[in-house]
Amino acid sequence: MSNKNIIFILHKPQLSENIGACARAIKNFNFKKMIVVDPKPIYPNDKILATSVGAKNIINTSKIFDNLETALKNIDVVIATSARFRNKNIKHIQLEDLKKIDYKKKVAFLFGSEASGLSNNEISYANYTLQIPTNPDFKSLNLSHSLIIIAQFVHSIINSKFFSFQKSSKVQPASKKDILSMSNLCLKNLDEIGFFKPKEKKPIMLENLRNIFYKMELSSKETRILSSVFASLGKKR
Repeated sequence: MSNKNIIFILHKPQLSENIGACARAIKNFNFKKMIVVDPKPIYPNDKILATSVGAKNIINTSKIFDNLETALKNIDVVIATSARFRNKNIKHIQLEDLKKIDYKKKVAFLFGSEASGLSNNEISYANYTLQIPTNPDFKSLNLSHSLIIIAQFVHSIINSKFFSFQKSSKVQPASKKDILSMSNLCLKNLDEIGFFKPKEKKPIMLENLRNIFYKMELSSKETRILSSVFASLGKKR
């Protein structure tokens, strides 16, 4: 089982030292891919490269995006990390549940900024939320520490001789890009018929609808069918 499908996404990181340390942790466990979304410091910079130590290749080959939605377009499964439980319509998992993930798909682990973590809106793009077990009176972990715990755990899973995840090759899972396109089409049609009322509740309604689409684990065929349905409904107005 290869590590090539595992991606670590840093969303709005604030400190150069943490970005460099994350790159180092990624290389420690033989992963290759890092995405940085809207970083606060200039990216890359000398401090990032210095703290990455021997992992400059991770920095140099990383991808940078202005927004989260674009960064997730080619991802199949998104696992968002959070220090607190979110009362959202989304699947909450623990470290042990990572053994059930299909790593033949493109799997991304999403980390929020050091100051505020991930907002509910950002988490609504995820298939799962993951909470690392810590002291309940002191839950907050450093960004790079969170990443290295997850990287080590996933590394042990995909390199274990007991790893034997099997899934039918006949079912082609929908890509994150396809799900985004389908959900945006649905939301556009709903917006045009004035579904989002009152207006102040629109953001939370959008989050809830995205949560529904992402937790369904749709196949590529199912996504195409739903897209056709939403497109047809839009034409009939």
